[in-house]
Amino acid sequence: MVTIKDVARRANVSFTTVSHVINNTRPVSAEAASRVNAAIADLAYYPSDVARALQSKRTRTIGMIVTTTSNPFFGEVIRGVEKASFDQGYTLVICNTDDVAQHLVAYMRMLFAKRVDAVVVMTTNASPEFFRRLGQIKRVPVVAIDAPANTVPSVFSDDSLRGGEQVGHYLLDRGFERIAIVSGPESHPRMRERQKGLEMALRARGHDLPPQSVVRTALTMDGGLAAGRELAARPKGERPDAVFALSDVLAIGLMHGLHEAGIAIPGDVSVIGYDDIEMAAHTFPPLTTVRQPAAEIGAAAARAVIEFLDTGAPLPRSVMLESHLVLRGSVRG
Repeated sequence: MVTIKDVARRANVSFTTVSHVINNTRPVSAEAASRVNAAIADLAYYPSDVARALQSKRTRTIGMIVTTTSNPFFGEVIRGVEKASFDQGYTLVICNTDDVAQHLVAYMRMLFAKRVDAVVVMTTNASPEFFRRLGQIKRVPVVAIDAPANTVPSVFSDDSLRGGEQVGHYLLDRGFERIAIVSGPESHPRMRERQKGLEMALRARGHDLPPQSVVRTALTMDGGLAAGRELAARPKGERPDAVFALSDVLAIGLMHGLHEAGIAIPGDVSVIGYDDIEMAAHTFPPLTTVRQPAAEIGAAAARAVIEFLDTGAPLPRSVMLESHLVLRGSVRG
């Protein structure tokens, strides 16, 4: 096995010089650094992460707990965390829990056993009690994405009510009368808030949202498809003229269900989504939606824990990034 001393002999420098080049702990002349890097390449030397971690008490690894990596919005957040981590010399370990409590606890234990330096959590269906306990963890810093208020440092988009309100006023301004919602599970906190925001906008302008106007389904494209078929099966006079799907994943499935029933979008029914995942711009018609800056949310979470680790900067209680409406072709003018 190649050691740091082998590299030093090949480069004709001391092994401390090799260490300084590898760890960037002290300036080394360009000529010496060039010889060291050439020797590392020639010998295929890889520093021992275990040894370095024992010496520095740091692994330069961030753990991330996510509900699912298959949701495109979550995927974009993860990409933001990963890029910001990599840019600062950290690696990322991703744990997919599927919102199963036992998986979540098991993965947290594993990450602590692996001595990660920090943990980013994105599991929006976890209970407030779970986040409260996260906030009590002293072993490693924890930053959550969309955590309940006053539980743990968090990064989120300001979608709590504002996004739903934006959608409500936008649809009413365009003369829509029969507005429906397609939502995921009622227990999902962000779904509840988006619906509440829409209802606030409707009430402020003398409208309401009857119970039959809310369709709950699985938070997947297949769930959206099922909701589209359910709405398409209603008599024409009872169908909505606009549907607010509380995520783009639901909206895309919904459009499929309406289209297969021969219902024109936006001619017969307009559709608006939430998140602005990459796919939203490439549906037919392109999806009008509320944009959450997914990659920026992930990057902000990573930067918060890395600044804490590298400089001692306090973890922010919350970081808010702005969401806004993106107008495309799925809502008639």
